[in-house]
Amino acid sequence: MQTIGVIFGNRNFFPDHLVTEARKDVLALFKDLGITPVMVSENDTKLGGIETFADAQKCADLFKANREDIEGILVVLPNFGDEKGVADTIRLSGLDCPILVQAYPDELTSMGPATRRDGFCGKISVCNNLLQYGLPFTLTDRHVVSIDSESFRADFNRFLSVCQTVSKMRRVRLGAVGARPSAFNTVRYSEKILERNGVSVTTVDLSEIFASINKLEDGDSKVVSEIERISTYASTKLVPKDRLATMGKLGVVLRDWTRENAIDALAFQCWTSIQMNIGVNPCTVMSMLSEEMIPSACEVDVTGVLTMYAMQHAAGSPAGIVDWNNNYADDENKCVFFHCGNWAKSLTGGEASVSISPILGSTIGDEKTYGALEARAPEGPMTFGRLSTDDTTGAILAYIGEGSFTNDKLDTFGSSAVVTVPNLEGLLRYICTNGFEHHVVMTRSNTAGVLNEAFSKYLKWDTYQHDESSNW
Repeated sequence: MQTIGVIFGNRNFFPDHLVTEARKDVLALFKDLGITPVMVSENDTKLGGIETFADAQKCADLFKANREDIEGILVVLPNFGDEKGVADTIRLSGLDCPILVQAYPDELTSMGPATRRDGFCGKISVCNNLLQYGLPFTLTDRHVVSIDSESFRADFNRFLSVCQTVSKMRRVRLGAVGARPSAFNTVRYSEKILERNGVSVTTVDLSEIFASINKLEDGDSKVVSEIERISTYASTKLVPKDRLATMGKLGVVLRDWTRENAIDALAFQCWTSIQMNIGVNPCTVMSMLSEEMIPSACEVDVTGVLTMYAMQHAAGSPAGIVDWNNNYADDENKCVFFHCGNWAKSLTGGEASVSISPILGSTIGDEKTYGALEARAPEGPMTFGRLSTDDTTGAILAYIGEGSFTNDKLDTFGSSAVVTVPNLEGLLRYICTNGFEHHVVMTRSNTAGVLNEAFSKYLKWDTYQHDESSNW
């Protein structure tokens, strides 16, 4: 359940009863969506509105007392509102969170002194003051909109996703399991830049993971439970029993390590040490963790899994990491997403089977690569994105955009999808020109706008949102 602070703007020469009506609208919406409001009571200030500096102080103190819970602030303008009161409240509270500014529309039959709102004008003044105070804010799709409208409900749901994404990204703990594969310079990153942005990285050597696995017996109750979980999650009829037991032990150890270190997401050294030492691919276990909203990325791609973590919270559903892998015949707006098989099952329509990894198997032997998932993403909406650290500027960079999964024919192995992206050639030029990784993250959603608000406006990261008209 999310908690949102609410400020009701008011101005003394406008009708006060509109504030009371707005409070009822907000409480009804919050109750319906399961949102906890933090707002001054009607006894703390006149009708619970914010009009004077004294009102702002009271509301700011209330917000301060709930600062650990508040993820965003909703500014409601039932009438023109007091522009300074709103800005003063937020500044005094010390909160650094997303802000949504709403204003009620006037009705042509209610333009007299007793019912006139002027929120249309007041919203412009409030936004002007927020900008003067250096406070970033989000706007509704329509300049004026009623709280009880479907249009505002859509605005507010998007805003809640922005709030959750920003809140989670400011206190995320990532796990880096193993060393970066030597051949993958592309996934280098700056741990210091991440730390400066509130992202902590905890590391563990694969030898420690292997040592913990070797201590477990096949009959251990936790191992048996994990094997059952794997077998329920995907078809394991092709997997030898000893390899399935090893996969179960890996799942137990990773879950324990993740829990003991309060890890939110992990990047794993998925080849070739694990195959040579314990004879399995970690893909299925990683897929299961991602499905449980503990995203797991291949090849110790730390900023890749950070992207997964952000995008799953924006979408409210699991994210998957993929390669921009192949062209699709001669269609310039289509390509193939591919990885050996660690995508969360919900990204593949719920169907998956555990198999080998033919690419790795061609060099180290198929028998050492059981654990990769065979699956295909069905058609539907798709958001893609990538975060990366730029050591030369000390900044976090991002690109995001939307496309769709298609049902075009594709004869391949592993986890795969055919996707279409408007102006794909322009996007690929942008990726190559700016040195982004070959890994990208996907969700089954249309949430590029949410990510752009979160990344660029509130987290202050340099973000490129791709669309059909982008010219690179």
